[in-house]
Formats: sequence, C-alpha cells, structure tokens
Amino acid sequence: MLSQVVADTLLADKAYDADERVIELLASQGKTAVIPPKRNRKYPRDYDKDLYKARHLIENFFAKLKQYRAIATRYDKRAVNFLGAIYLAATVIWLN
Repeated sequence: MLSQVVADTLLADKAYDADERVIELLASQGKTAVIPPKRNRKYPRDYDKDLYKARHLIENFFAKLKQYRAIATRYDKRAVNFLGAIYLAATVIWLN
C-alpha cells in the first residue's frame, strides 16, 4: 500500500515507526516520513515536529466531523449529496 502513495510526505503516528517496513521503503521512493520515534528506540530519529502538529489538527477536525450523525453513518447514498453534507458540516465547524 505504501508504494501507491502519491504524496511526497507521509504523516503517521508512532505505530508506523518501523525501519524496514515503512521508513526505508518511503526513503527508497524519495518520500519523507513524518513519524515520531517510539520511546523505546535506541537511536531516536529526527522528524518535523511542526508538521506533525498539523496532523493532530486534522485528526481533531475529523473527530468533530464525525459528531454529525448523517456523516458518521452516511445517510446519503449518492456521493454528491454526501459531499454536500460534508461541506455543510465543515462550514458549521469552521464558523464555530
């Protein structure tokens, strides 16, 4: 699945801190991994802490978005209607 990633940078949590399976694979593809090192690593890696903080904001937004029942359970069957509901809920979240 990582070989199909189109983006230049991958943001992930500590669960993906695996050298052989994730970090080295992304480095061989010329992509940057923004993954904080686990606490038990002997040699901690550096990562972009500011970019990782942005990941937290994105996760919080999705958590707020899932508070809307119609979006969490996907009441709308058509993709265009569902996308409209997401736009509406995102606007309400942004205005609050």
